[in-house]
Parts: sequence; C-alpha cells; structure tokens
Amino acid sequence: MVTITEPAQEYLAELLKKQDCEGIGIRVFILDPGTPKAETCISFCRPGEEKEEDEQKAYEHFDAWVEKRSIPFLEDAVVDYAKDSMGGQLTIKAPNSRLPKIRDDSPLEDRINYVLYNEINPSLASHGGVVSLEEIVDDSIAVLKFGGGCQGCGMVDVTLKEGVEKTLVENVPGLTGVRDVTDHSNRENAYFQ
Repeated sequence: MVTITEPAQEYLAELLKKQDCEGIGIRVFILDPGTPKAETCISFCRPGEEKEEDEQKAYEHFDAWVEKRSIPFLEDAVVDYAKDSMGGQLTIKAPNSRLPKIRDDSPLEDRINYVLYNEINPSLASHGGVVSLEEIVDDSIAVLKFGGGCQGCGMVDVTLKEGVEKTLVENVPGLTGVRDVTDHSNRENAYFQ
C-alpha cells in the first residue's frame, strides 16, 4: 500500500489545517489504473466524502482513505515532500500504477483494459493503430474507440468483430459484446484505405 513519508505527512497536515474543516483528511486514488493513462491523485476528503469500501489509514494529524480499486496499483507507492528554494514540492511515485494488477474480482473495466493494453493493442500497433475503452453500457457491453491507423481503416469492421470482440469476450467473463464509437469518416491516417 502507499507510504506517506513524515515530511509529506507534515505538509499535508498543514494544508488540511488551512481548510478549516473538522475531521478533514485525504483520499488517495488512481484514475485509469493499470493503463498508460494512469494518474495518481490525492484530494481533500471532508467528512462524509469517503467511500464505504475505501481503506482507512490513520496518521498522527489526519486520516487517509485509499480507494479500494486503486490498492493493487498503489503497491510500493510513496508520497514525499521535499523543501526547496521555492518552498517545496509534494511528489507521488507509484511505479505500479500503469501496470495491470488484475484479479478475478477486479472491476470489468480493469479486466477489459488489461486485455486491450496487453493483448490487442500490441497487435494493432504494427499498423499504427490503438483501441481504448470509452465506457461500459448495459453492464456487459464495451464501447470502444479506435485511433491511429485504425481510424477510417477499411478493415476496421473485421478487426472489431473477428479480432477485438472475439478476444475480449473470450478473455473477460461477463462481457457480452463491443460497440465502436469511432468516426471512421476521417481516413487520413488509415492503414488500409
């Protein structure tokens, strides 16, 4: 789990004190965990804003809540504070935030992203293409967006049905299908015209 160093705890405690809110703490989470877009975040967490499934960690001057979904991606993460001539800087190093940490009970979104980034996108990259998850609808259908050489490609329907959908449905229990929301009218970078 994430480590918050003593200097970072002191800095965060001072920030929290300035909020003039009894019981305020912090919440640590990762946006788009396990993907190249992963971003580690710390936000204020006022009483009542924590989530029931968050893991709480008590520090001397404040409590931290860690988003349950982010916990595997925060392994070996360190929040630190270093003083410098401009005052100082809070840094967050989360070396596992972009690495897929998938378990059988991982959210559907994480399991889909794992297959996209580790099995499908490496194949599409040979044609300059990429596909990403936009959203999940009806609890079991992945809405995907193609980019690069896949956008406007004359073979995208075959790639979607015979490659992407087949691979995802076979490897992600609970997923029943995919939809493409890409505007394929722009054929400028298409691999196959």
